[in-house]
Amino acid sequence: MFTGIVEGLGTIQEVRTEGTNYHFTVASAFAHELKIDQSVAHDGVCLTVVVVDGMAGTHVVTAIHETILKTNLASWQPGRRVNLERCLAANGRFDGHIVQGHVDLTARCVSVQDENGSWLYRFQHEAGPGRVTVEKGSICVNGTSLTCFDSTDDGFTVAIIPYTHEHTNFHQLRAGDTVNLEFDIVGKYVAKLLGR
Repeated sequence: MFTGIVEGLGTIQEVRTEGTNYHFTVASAFAHELKIDQSVAHDGVCLTVVVVDGMAGTHVVTAIHETILKTNLASWQPGRRVNLERCLAANGRFDGHIVQGHVDLTARCVSVQDENGSWLYRFQHEAGPGRVTVEKGSICVNGTSLTCFDSTDDGFTVAIIPYTHEHTNFHQLRAGDTVNLEFDIVGKYVAKLLGR
């Protein structure tokens, strides 16, 4: 389980395909601390570490076909910066919200508005059961726990403060880009129970 509090940025070093699988080599400042079989969220996608090269400062993760279909990972190329978060330690602080690392679908950034000290990002996604946002509720965008507003059946807006803008890949995000979304797990269960 994760909280949506990004620990740092990783850089895609290599993308290799094998059948329908994608293998990503990622460089990061804490790669030397990782262990094989550890779960790490990459832009909100929970992936298992399969190789660690502490000397090179890299690790390798594998994404299967189902993951590729539900996320934006197929578009990743060397040089891309990705948000990284290791799973929550049992005695850790819960600073964000409950994030599973199970992306529901992708969304398109439709606008970025500079507010002279903060930024407003508007996202649009396909409407459907369980794809629920509420005013001032939680949403996970590219692995970042955020509060949404201007919520509709197929979209929402988030406000990004300067720290988040600098320390996540939001500073690279432009209108037209595709992001990974994970809706709030509590909202998904409530929607299912209500038969939506």
